Amino acid sequence: MSLSIILPMSAFALVASVSPGPVNLVCLSSGTRYPVSQGLVFVTGATLGFIALFMAVGLGLNSLLEHAPGFERWLSWAGVAFLLYLSYQLATADGHLSEDEARPAPGFVTGALMQWLNPKAWLASVAGISAFTEGGDSTLLWLFAGLYLPICWLSLASWVYVGVGLRRLVQQPRILRGFNRVLALLLAGSCVFLLLD
Repeated sequence: MSLSIILPMSAFALVASVSPGPVNLVCLSSGTRYPVSQGLVFVTGATLGFIALFMAVGLGLNSLLEHAPGFERWLSWAGVAFLLYLSYQLATADGHLSEDEARPAPGFVTGALMQWLNPKAWLASVAGISAFTEGGDSTLLWLFAGLYLPICWLSLASWVYVGVGLRRLVQQPRILRGFNRVLALLLAGSCVFLLLD
């Protein structure tokens, strides 16, 4: 494959992965509250969940959803419920940082599931596949997924590390509580995109 297709695919994957969205906000929050290793477990789950979604859309799931609008609506509501649950978890955190925090960090399964309920992930999959895989060319689909995998992982991991950097600034429980509530509000606000669909 030539650079004329690899570079645009890579640029698309980078912009879609690093731009703010529900998964990125959870990565940021994980970095402020939990050890980096736990944040990276979430990142790995979210990355592999996205790649699975991306391949499913590329292999025909999108056309199936067009013929089952009831399922698509159910998926939207499930996404809203999941994002609101995560928002509640953030909003009610007490603001105390502890390595052995009582609330478990969002893990691998949460990351993978979140991508399937994430409107940004669906839009990125459909838009990217439509733009770069002419006529459902499976070679291009696999190439795109292969490029997306490391780009997505590194992009999400960068949000965890930004959270780690912010962690040093939010050592006071009052400040961290405020920060968590702002993130919770942003996460809940992202539900608007699901409801307006």
